[in-house]
Amino acid sequence: MSVTARAVLAASLFCLPACSDHPTDVGPPLELPDFHNAAGTARVGVMTQNLYVGTDVDAVLAALMSPDPADDLAALMAAIETFQTTDFPTRAAAFADAIARERPHVVGLQEVSDVRIDLSGVGVPIQLNQQFLPILEAALAARHLPYVVAATVLDFTASPIPGVELKDYEAILVDTSRATVDFTYTQLFSNNLGVVAPGVELKRGLVEVAATIDGRRYYFVSTHLEPDIAEADLSALRAAQAWELAVAVLGDSTPAFVMGDLNDTPGSPMYQVLQQAGFIDVWAELRPGANGYTSPRSPDLANPRDELTKRIDYIWARGVEHGAAGLRGRIDRLGVRPAERIPGPYYTMWPSDHAGLAASLIAGG
Repeated sequence: MSVTARAVLAASLFCLPACSDHPTDVGPPLELPDFHNAAGTARVGVMTQNLYVGTDVDAVLAALMSPDPADDLAALMAAIETFQTTDFPTRAAAFADAIARERPHVVGLQEVSDVRIDLSGVGVPIQLNQQFLPILEAALAARHLPYVVAATVLDFTASPIPGVELKDYEAILVDTSRATVDFTYTQLFSNNLGVVAPGVELKRGLVEVAATIDGRRYYFVSTHLEPDIAEADLSALRAAQAWELAVAVLGDSTPAFVMGDLNDTPGSPMYQVLQQAGFIDVWAELRPGANGYTSPRSPDLANPRDELTKRIDYIWARGVEHGAAGLRGRIDRLGVRPAERIPGPYYTMWPSDHAGLAASLIAGG
């Protein structure tokens, strides 16, 4: 089986468990602090989070690629069980709690899934329609948090067999009580893998929101660059996507933020492209020497300790520096402390296989 065909199967197998269409009880509204700026100081809050689909497809792919068809069903059932145990409505409540604690002006989301399954036509009693974004919106609304979906972009669609469809989106949320959306823009990158198998087209793109905060316009872009697939090194593709985002789309727009799961480490070609476009890696600037790892985590999210080993999620900033003093503010990882693990339907788990990032910057420039 080809590398690209493996990606196709991964997309379809994410979706098979019989998931609930309704969010879990997200509890009473949280007590919110006062977010007025002290002494007129302008602060800009930005958060990024990969939501994670919720299952390990590697074992399924290995089984499907093996010459022995007898192991396929067992691997598939294991993937279904993992998806059920990582229950997205439960995790959505944790994301909403994190947003309530941090209260960023803007939130970038990746791996926002739309799953539609109906296998009744082949005699399997599984029918579901699970959409991550409405579930998260319901959790935010239950906490009386004034976030709206400013824009979304459809990255890829997988419909490898009749009755199975997965759509993968990116989205930006905006706190409309403290920010005014001026305009939105979405596009797919001109450099993408494209159609890799019947019914599957792998694409990546970006979502941009311009918003006015305390009388100043800022530009926010969220993206999810293409990861390596099996043994294929796609660092050059990620660099091309980063160039398109930073140069062709944002150009000289400033002050600007780029956030998301960029699937590459510091020093990579992608990283250098953003640096050369004048962006500052907020974590490296404000937390020098701290590892800042954001990925990966065990697929079932059950590992008791934070075992992250790679920094591939970022917040980048341009045009908010204070001259030679650089950036001022703070940045933290979300979903890495033991207290942030959540009670799932079957065990205590992490909210995602990626740590989130939240930054609060004192705007200069």
